[in-house]
Amino acid sequence: MNLLVTGGAGFIGSNLIHLVIDNPEVNRLVNLDSLTYAGHLENLTAVSAHPKYFFEKTSLTDKASVRDVVHKHSITHVMHLAAESHVDRSITGPGEFIQTNIVGTFHLLEACRDCWTNDLAGKRFHHISTDEVYGSLGATGYFTETTPYAPNSPYSASKASSDLLVRAYHHTYGLPVVITNCSNNYGPYQFPEKLIPVIIGNVLERRPIPVYGDGMNVRDWLYVRDHVEALWRVLSRGRSGETYNIGGNNEWPNLRIVELICALMDQLAPQLGGNSRQLIAFVKDRPGHDRRYAIDATKIKNELGWSPSYTFERGIRETVQWYLDNQSWVHQVKKHG
Repeated sequence: MNLLVTGGAGFIGSNLIHLVIDNPEVNRLVNLDSLTYAGHLENLTAVSAHPKYFFEKTSLTDKASVRDVVHKHSITHVMHLAAESHVDRSITGPGEFIQTNIVGTFHLLEACRDCWTNDLAGKRFHHISTDEVYGSLGATGYFTETTPYAPNSPYSASKASSDLLVRAYHHTYGLPVVITNCSNNYGPYQFPEKLIPVIIGNVLERRPIPVYGDGMNVRDWLYVRDHVEALWRVLSRGRSGETYNIGGNNEWPNLRIVELICALMDQLAPQLGGNSRQLIAFVKDRPGHDRRYAIDATKIKNELGWSPSYTFERGIRETVQWYLDNQSWVHQVKKHG
């Protein structure tokens, strides 16, 4: 396959590229990324000279350039991760989310439809999305692939819109697509504005750790390396036209995550003086803050044999240690943020 990964310089995209670059099925791997604040080529230093690897600095909002990339590299498979993804940013500036997540996905779909029009055999468009499209859960229940969409932020609404576009291109034009909706990821190379890197950074700098509302908003956490394994399995073996939910079966209230990381930081960086929980500071809740997300990942387990391999205890410890060991990376990417 000639594989196009959009957003390959970002958090999940770079972990995906590290996973698949040496796979014998991949003939060529093209990373399309516009290198916004969340995309950094420092994430890909280890593969930058790989003979299979090609980088295209291109924005999905540039329709002609996207088409040119798909044509030039004779792309056969797409893994579409590029997106504006930070909820807080979508509240203060929703326009970029509409352009990148909706219009950008449209441009990519059109490029593939144009390039594959005479031969859809062996092609695959994998659209990577989020569980936030389903809205908010109560204290019980889980999101399944048939849960109605009910997005509550400009971010989740833009992702829901792009999911529906992908679905429409399958049913209208026969484009061979798969869609995945995943729970919260954590792990190496996550941009430092997200919850877990923020906690680590603030503990290191002995600054207050902001916790929205009462801290009891619940998320299902999945280690990024488990996620990218699932993405590859869906690309390779998922049924065309199907959606697969990917979850960690690992629910935690935000406040408990903060407390856990404070305890890990006290263990792994005792020179900071300990008692990091005293840095927790409750702040006003953000608008439209969904109370609980939880994924039912039965379908991908039954159909494709995937389930998480990392325990949360192992994954979160490795993540905290990675950030402690890679502070130069943190400082470098923050310069561009």
